[in-house]
Amino acid sequence: MPESSTHSEDTKTRLIEAAGDVFAQHGFRASTVRQICKRARTHVGSVNYHFRDKKGLYEAVFGYSLQLAASKYPPDLGLTQEATAEEKLRAYIHSFLLRFMAEGLPAWHGKLMAQEIAEPSGAFDQVLENSIRPLYTYLAGIVRELMHEEKSPDGDESETTFLTALSIVGQCLHHHTARHIIEALRPPSFDPTRIERIADHITRFSLGGILALAPGAPLAKEKRV
Repeated sequence: MPESSTHSEDTKTRLIEAAGDVFAQHGFRASTVRQICKRARTHVGSVNYHFRDKKGLYEAVFGYSLQLAASKYPPDLGLTQEATAEEKLRAYIHSFLLRFMAEGLPAWHGKLMAQEIAEPSGAFDQVLENSIRPLYTYLAGIVRELMHEEKSPDGDESETTFLTALSIVGQCLHHHTARHIIEALRPPSFDPTRIERIADHITRFSLGGILALAPGAPLAKEKRV
């Protein structure tokens, strides 16, 4: 007998939430459909029925997670069109930290994203196009605005803009990937107030770097080796 629409959606949701936990704990390759279905309290065939296979389920987990994260913590955090480039950068950094470290998202979201960045799975292309590239493009636009740099005719950013955007993202990611080390060095937890302070620091630090690298700045004129 076919599943009712309500029951089918409930099964899909349970599979996605269970798979998120399992994938975050064991990684894509080591996780098994049997583990996931056991946690979701459903039969093994339900993965093939709803998602084709393990990769299809993994892609669905990311789609669910990214949509939830973007909805709760969009990169502009609701800024108006009149916002300055500095305000946009601060909002971007704050939203990035919130998506990885704040409450209100599945506990496995940040770990799964960091795992995918460190060791791409078979779903990397989907993650890149649906999440990483749009966020990078938005950040690169902010950096170009801060540097008063025009976008090149071929659509690519300059090497300086590209590396600057990566540096900003790297600072944000470090607070997640090295969280246990940071907490050992400075015990206070990553509560909302601390996340705010980290966002302020990364913003100020990055703006200082951008100012030094902007066209016309002394550092920008120096010959790179």
